This record gives sequence, C-alpha cells and structure tokens, in this order.
Amino acid sequence: MMKHTRVRNYTDDQLLDQVKSLPNFRTIPNAIWILGVRSNEDTPNIYDDKFYIFDHDKCVDVLTGTTNCGLPALKGGYKKYNKHGAFVLKSDMWHHSMWKYVYRATRGHELRQVYPVQGYRDGNNDDKNDEIGPIVTGYFGINFHTNTFKWYNAVIKWFIGWNSAGCQVTNDRIKYIKWLNVFKQRLKSNRQNNVTYCLINEFVPKNA
Repeated sequence: MMKHTRVRNYTDDQLLDQVKSLPNFRTIPNAIWILGVRSNEDTPNIYDDKFYIFDHDKCVDVLTGTTNCGLPALKGGYKKYNKHGAFVLKSDMWHHSMWKYVYRATRGHELRQVYPVQGYRDGNNDDKNDEIGPIVTGYFGINFHTNTFKWYNAVIKWFIGWNSAGCQVTNDRIKYIKWLNVFKQRLKSNRQNNVTYCLINEFVPKNA
C-alpha cells in the first residue's frame, strides 16, 4: 500500500519529539489527533504523504494520502475558488481544534474545518505546492476526507486530480471510515468534540 510514498518511517518518539519542537506547540492532546507528514519529494498529483493517527502519545494507525493540491487546482483551477492561488496549508505547525466530525448526504463522513487555519496562496501555476508569499488566515473549507464519496468503492487510487484543492485527503477509504466512526462515537459520548491536526514536513530524526 505504501509503494507510492517514499516518506521515511518514524518511531512514535521521533514524531513526538518533532511536533513538540514546533513554535505553537501546547501539549499532546489527550484525545485522538492526526499528524500529517508532507513528503519532501512532492511528486505532482500523487498521494505521496502520510497521516499518522495518534491516541494521545501512541500512534494507532497510518494512512496514505496527500497534504497538497492536485494538478488541476495548481495549474489554474484555483481560480474557481480564489483568484490569488491554490490554498496550501502551512506546515510545521499545529492546527489546534481544526476539525469536527460531520455527515452530509452527498459526501458522507468527513472532518470539516471549524477553526481558522493558516496557509499560503500558490498562484504561480507550476506543478509544485509552494509555501511562499504572505500568510493567509481564515476559514477555507480545508477538510479531511477520502478521495471518493462512493462509500462502496474500496479501490485505492493514487492520482489526486480534483480530489484536493487544499484539503487533506486520504486514499485509504477503509481505514478512513474506521477512524471516522471512532470520532463519531466519541462525539456522541462527549469524550471528544474537535480533532486537532498537526502538519510537518518530512525530516531527518536527530537520533537516526
């Protein structure tokens, strides 16, 4: 399953040490939270990143996906949403309480942005996601969803296309549904309301 991503493998301690070093780190959430690792390779239009699902300080699952826009959005398609460029979520940063579980008849399960986030507008029309220019902050519909809204489809696809115009997207639907059901149950039992997200760039551990 991991054949299309070359993001290195990390231990829990290596990931936790990295996220604790970020400028806006507060504390490791005593809840389920998600850590995205953005590939240094950034292969255009390919799901080459990873999402680590943490329950407090223990990694409980890993999903493949993308933290970047697909080529259609990068190469001019962003004009459908914003004339200044495709939205690229700021990396090496905690996005506290960013998401909340929702269910919509047309899209199914997803984590929807409910708290302002920071990012950039990439409008140079090349095939790379660039974190350059002024930082923008606000509600941009940066959700966490799967690459298909056809819930019976278990096929893992590797081309992003229009599945991301800034959202964080996994192509592992089976694992995604599993964890969305966990968020749903925690919300019902008042154990957890929002989901915190941390996005980092691929890194070389100090103890590697």
